[in-house]
Amino acid sequence: MTTRTILRPDPWLLPPLLILALVGLATLYSAVHQGDHAIWWRQLLFWVVGLTAMGCAAMVPLRMIALAVWPAFLLSMLLLALVPWIGDLHMGARRWLVLGPLRLQPSELVKWTLAMMLAWWFAGRPADEPHTLWLPTLAIAAAVALVIGQPDLGTALVILMEGMAMLLLSGFRWRWLLGLIAASPFCLWLLWNNMHDYQRQRVRTFLDPQSDPLGAGYHVIQSTIAIGSGGIAGKGFLHGTQDRLHFLPEQHTDFIFAVLAEEGGLIASLLLLSLYAWIIVRILIIAARAHTRFGALLCGGVAAIFFIYVFVNIGMVCGLLPVVGVPLPFVSYGGSALITMLTALGVVMRVAAESRGRIPWQRPGNPLA
Repeated sequence: MTTRTILRPDPWLLPPLLILALVGLATLYSAVHQGDHAIWWRQLLFWVVGLTAMGCAAMVPLRMIALAVWPAFLLSMLLLALVPWIGDLHMGARRWLVLGPLRLQPSELVKWTLAMMLAWWFAGRPADEPHTLWLPTLAIAAAVALVIGQPDLGTALVILMEGMAMLLLSGFRWRWLLGLIAASPFCLWLLWNNMHDYQRQRVRTFLDPQSDPLGAGYHVIQSTIAIGSGGIAGKGFLHGTQDRLHFLPEQHTDFIFAVLAEEGGLIASLLLLSLYAWIIVRILIIAARAHTRFGALLCGGVAAIFFIYVFVNIGMVCGLLPVVGVPLPFVSYGGSALITMLTALGVVMRVAAESRGRIPWQRPGNPLA
């Protein structure tokens, strides 16, 4: 395989990503154009750093990525464990580490390093044997527990769903999954009793937003008003009233989809969803064509995480799910999430490059060959 082949970006993955970059930057500009313009410029810088990281990741051989899996996972877990002790306190939660001029969110790193570790683990082991499940189960439980302790229920749920998706992709037996589902009432009871008061209030508000329209239900009510007022074609760029009049909370982060839906309407919303579908389907195609099980599971994990992000965020903004702090991929403001997502796409591009012209993985053998 030539160097030129390796460095050639995937022709079906890059176009929707660049369109998403333009859509995201335009929507963010609309969300902050009457406020802090520095947010937009920082996001542009994050895109430059993220695209650079994506290009670097695409040049790293899968064998080297496999060697870096455990150091990366253990380091990210260590950083996550340090957050309750030395993390920056913001709005009653500690989720960030301040490293000089940098603000790092370790939970974003753990999402991806956990997927890498699970892909590495199941690349050479069957997922339908009890003795192979103890380490993945322990890793998922530890990550979820550390994130809940911050507290960050949204990220904890994403990690839990990500772990379940990786188990299913690895060949986890369905009857065992049914057993986990049967145990879910106890798990939900345990989760409810370990929630903070504001998290319980979010669940109650999800069930009845009008019960507290000026308090916990305010976010969902204002976001659904914004989405509904956009209609088919929207109010036009920079002409949204909910964000311009500052009725919409967190409009540049978790609720940015409401800004896009109000200004671009149903048409822009469907365009955004089609771009996400394009990227996720393309990643799954790359996974199906991967010549190693490790590469296939890596791509499957990346696709699962992207789907979970989109599903949870848009469901939350539309009032279909409780309000949790989950960003909209490539659109919400935030450096840690954006850079890690782009780096993950770089790994996917590497899998695609190494699989060109080679036989897809079909049976056990050397999973990294």
